[in-house]
Amino acid sequence: MVLDRTQSPAFQAIQEVRLPPVQTHYLDNGLPLHIIAVAHQPVLRLECVFEAGTWYEQVAGTSFFAMKMLAEGTRSRTSTEISEYIDRYGVFMELNSGPDRASVVIYCLTKFLPNVLPLLREMLTEPTFPEKELEDLRNITLQNLRVNYEKNAYLAGVLFREKLFGATHPYGRSQRPDLVAQLSQSEVVAFYEKAIRNRPFQLILAGDATENEVLLINRELGKLPVQTDSLPSFASNILADNNVPVLAEKPESIQSSIRLGRRLFNRAHPDFFKMLITNEVLGGYFGSRLMKNIREEKGFTYGISSNVPSFRRDGYFLIATDVNKENTQQTLDEIHKEIRILQTEPVSQDELETVKNYMAGEFVGSLNTPFEIADRYKVILLDGIAPDFLTTYIQNLRAITPTDIMETATHYLAVEQLREVIVGGK
Repeated sequence: MVLDRTQSPAFQAIQEVRLPPVQTHYLDNGLPLHIIAVAHQPVLRLECVFEAGTWYEQVAGTSFFAMKMLAEGTRSRTSTEISEYIDRYGVFMELNSGPDRASVVIYCLTKFLPNVLPLLREMLTEPTFPEKELEDLRNITLQNLRVNYEKNAYLAGVLFREKLFGATHPYGRSQRPDLVAQLSQSEVVAFYEKAIRNRPFQLILAGDATENEVLLINRELGKLPVQTDSLPSFASNILADNNVPVLAEKPESIQSSIRLGRRLFNRAHPDFFKMLITNEVLGGYFGSRLMKNIREEKGFTYGISSNVPSFRRDGYFLIATDVNKENTQQTLDEIHKEIRILQTEPVSQDELETVKNYMAGEFVGSLNTPFEIADRYKVILLDGIAPDFLTTYIQNLRAITPTDIMETATHYLAVEQLREVIVGGK
């Protein structure tokens, strides 16, 4: 049979998604263990999630260093011995900290979970925070920061978050070389004692998990003492915001990094899905209006994008691109023009259907593995989002109309509401 390559193949639009259920068990000490059991491969990911992000810091940087130092030595193992033990069993470990939470993540073959759990328990309960390893981590962090702060794009991101939330707010705070340099071991240990040691945490187990793995986890972690008193956190304040643009001049730079956006809301907001679609049409994918205009027609940039990052307590809208300095103002003008078109002209049904199909396909494509499914479930398990958020995700996308997009763009993307940060120059 000869294929007619002038005709697009038939396709069926995705209307719904079905996910494996989450099973929640409770360890003997009351810690919740959420299980996404998908036995495709004999592998597991176990994540211990603490309320220990920057939202709970008294001293900036302590969350990051406290989490990273958990693998740098315990009472019975040095950092070298921990590394060798991890390598022996083919384990991959991540130690993460962010604005809302911090986590220890372990990937391993299912058969090696009994060998990995004792090490995990030691790291959580018996870290020693050795001076040499802390100093090594500090030096590596400082070197990375010094390199990053020379990059326009990185600095623009830092300044943009500070513009939206304030430099001391957990969502606006970034690592700074001067603060990292003066951070003491006692401050790092104090954060561990306050936010991690004997504190409640949630466990998320994904992959080839059975009742046997539940018993193993309960045996090692179900006897840990757990404090139930509330943890002091950041005292949220109202930001004294203004719409004065931020311009960080860098005469030696031939490019400018542009960041444009505003503070918005999180996934629980009733307009979240309207904003998702509006964002996608404007700059959320390669075929978006900003890409067609500023990349393909004007040739000002290799890429421009917009997105809607969402935290537990807040969120924001962001347009980001890098252009030659001489094209900075014209790029801003074209961005404003595309926003005005969204506000005044209905999106065609063909364009809207393309965007919806793309987003539905992208969503389904992000659910290929047990670990990806677990990542999606986190917004429900950890952020208090409605239980049907994932199962109704595609339906909510498909319900958005051209009128919804015009109203959303008018309400949330008024040019005077957008905050502008430029690093490089005009």
